[in-house]
Amino acid sequence: MTATGPGLKRRLGFWLLTLYGVGVMVGAGIYVLVGAVAGEAGTWAPIAFLLAAVIALPTALAYAELSGRIPEAAGEAAYIRSATGRVWAAAAIGLAIEATGVVSAAAVLQGGVGYLRALVPLNETLLVVSIATALGFAAVLGVLESLLLAAVLTLTEVAGLGIVAGAGMTGPAVVQPAEVATFSPIGIGAAGILAFFAFLGFEDMVNMVEETRDPSRVMPRAILSALVITTLLYALVSWAAVRTVPVADLAASRQPLVMVFERATGQGAGFLAVIAVAAALNGVLAQIVMSARVLYGLGRFVPALGVFHHAHPRFRTPVLGTVVVTLATIWLALTAPLVTLAEVSALLLLSVFCAINLALLQLRRMGTVPEGAFSAPGWVPATGAALSGLALIWGVTT
Repeated sequence: MTATGPGLKRRLGFWLLTLYGVGVMVGAGIYVLVGAVAGEAGTWAPIAFLLAAVIALPTALAYAELSGRIPEAAGEAAYIRSATGRVWAAAAIGLAIEATGVVSAAAVLQGGVGYLRALVPLNETLLVVSIATALGFAAVLGVLESLLLAAVLTLTEVAGLGIVAGAGMTGPAVVQPAEVATFSPIGIGAAGILAFFAFLGFEDMVNMVEETRDPSRVMPRAILSALVITTLLYALVSWAAVRTVPVADLAASRQPLVMVFERATGQGAGFLAVIAVAAALNGVLAQIVMSARVLYGLGRFVPALGVFHHAHPRFRTPVLGTVVVTLATIWLALTAPLVTLAEVSALLLLSVFCAINLALLQLRRMGTVPEGAFSAPGWVPATGAALSGLALIWGVTT
């Protein structure tokens, strides 16, 4: 039997939810991924990011429709439960999402602490524990408060990317070798699949649906707006990068955006380390908030997790889930081989995308879209399942 008591409180509107999605997607990845994408696609890197957005779009549309059909936290689990009628299958999907959230939070926390130690040379364990605890406390205080903090961090990230893009587009241009300027469909396709991982995060948004005002209208708009904003950012930044820096240098650099700014302006880019820390903090906070809601939603129909289906009477947040997720994040950040775990979690997420698109196909066979809910085009679920499956195969084989 699940715990009873007050539920989550609807306090989120369109802009906060959109900024939450942008922050989760942008994260810290673009600060290194642009070099890897340029290494595959050459000067056509902006096209690769646009292709990645096309790959992500059908699944994003599927999530937008499902969030209106079944407006519950632990959205993926609820979708599978409704489509199959099997609690065990829903629990498996929900726990996979929970695992990816905690692993992502731990991986980003570890990376953010690495940047922070370059600015503040303190003990790594102390920084991991203190930062995660502070972010967990912010998540407990209230969804509006935690997402306002996330919005500030997101705007800081976007400003940093805007500065880099502006510098790269106005600084001196380089002449790229013919081999990296030649249009290569195979290279662009491979880069597009790689860049797809920079769009992961829109799926986290549906777990905030029980705290969103007018979710059937706001959630689809926020998901698609976050995807569009992120796509434009990635395209502009990658264009500025290949305009300013030789592709070979970008591909070999672990800090390609620092290189872009320094080559374009002749000045140091120490401020990007501060922005990278902000990006990491945002990523950790977003994953803690999301993962706690997954536990809350799973507790609604999985008896063994019923204790998590409870919101604090004052803060109206899932306190127990937030505490458990925060402690797990700290433990993983201090002990686990996070590169391997992060790779596995990304593949798990692609498997979930396949399942979610197939679930939407089944739900459409079972009935119509509820009145007032968003309805995606008919081709969406089959296309989303196929593209997610191809990305999964590529990820496994490489």
